[in-house]
Amino acid sequence: MIRRLRWSALAPMLCGWFALALVPGCKQEAGSAPPLQVPEVGVVVATAQDVPDEPEFIGQAESSRPVEIRSQVTGILKQWFFKEGRDVKKGDRLYQIDPVPFHAAMLSAKAKVAQSEARLVQAKQNLARVKPLLAEQAVSTKDVDDAVAEELAAKAALEGAKAELVKAKFDLDNTLIIAPINGMIERTRVYEGRLVSAQTDLLTMIHQVDPMYVIVSAPESFLLKRKRDTDAKRIQHPGVYQLRGVLTFVDGTTYQHEGVLDLLDVGLKTDTGSRQARVVFPNPDRVLLPGQFVRVRFKGTLKTGAILVPQRAVQQGAKGSIVFVVGKDDKVEMREIVATSWQGNQWIVEEGLHVGDRIIVEGLHKIAPGAPVKPVPVPAAGAATVPTAAPTQPESAS
Repeated sequence: MIRRLRWSALAPMLCGWFALALVPGCKQEAGSAPPLQVPEVGVVVATAQDVPDEPEFIGQAESSRPVEIRSQVTGILKQWFFKEGRDVKKGDRLYQIDPVPFHAAMLSAKAKVAQSEARLVQAKQNLARVKPLLAEQAVSTKDVDDAVAEELAAKAALEGAKAELVKAKFDLDNTLIIAPINGMIERTRVYEGRLVSAQTDLLTMIHQVDPMYVIVSAPESFLLKRKRDTDAKRIQHPGVYQLRGVLTFVDGTTYQHEGVLDLLDVGLKTDTGSRQARVVFPNPDRVLLPGQFVRVRFKGTLKTGAILVPQRAVQQGAKGSIVFVVGKDDKVEMREIVATSWQGNQWIVEEGLHVGDRIIVEGLHKIAPGAPVKPVPVPAAGAATVPTAAPTQPESAS
């Protein structure tokens, strides 16, 4: 009997069973489908702010005063006194050159001085004797001239002998080599029995490590941009030698002492195209060591009119960083931006955004360029209250 039932009889029954009208011919009594809902997105407004501008560079530490230790005399090294790699104080004994030959040289110089002094006394006595006889014509003028010449020669010989004595005493004193400064001493490069050449052989080095220098290099591109920003009043600069440096080690820890920039090279390094700067850091605990690589962040400059964007709003596009904004008629727009540096958990955006732009920070998975959305204000650090209406004519770019 069921087979004989017509479709016109089964259709109302099936429509009762399937309220969703899965069978052709069913009609919904509820009427037309509900309108498509516009997704809500969280937005923050782009505002101009003054924020610290703190560029960071890689630097290398070096001692503030490296001193080479060389001998002033040529001789055989007899002994060395210091412990390698330790602190030494100014005046500490370092090396002893065999002094015996220099003692002999000084005794010989003293003997020459004594001989020259005796010769001068005799010449003066001779001149004093012949001068009165010249008035009585008992001697000739030549005899007097010879006596004067002898006195002058004796004086010259005495001066030469005294110079030899000074040199011999200098050499003897310099057979003992002492530390000229306080610092840390390297290992010795010569040992007992070595013939040391005067002012040629490097014996060791002493490094003054408190304070320490850190040398950083700023690329030319950074310097040019910084000059443009300073001229355009986008950066407030207190002056080069007013900048302070914060040092970070390779493990991420921050050094407890701040440094001061005290030297900026006149020109660029031709091999790297960068300009070097020197920052002085106190180092009382010997934490910094020569040759150590660190990061130096400079404090003191202020970026004016900067636009900050939360990190979660910045996406990576095909050509670089992008953000999505709510534009005209509350439709989504994609913007390519230039984000240069961090400020807390936000990016500083140099190009691509304007003051007043509504930046989407939440609900990014719901949107597509050109699609309508419903903007909802989201509190954000540095962001003002966001209007839900479309923005008016945007202000000038940051």
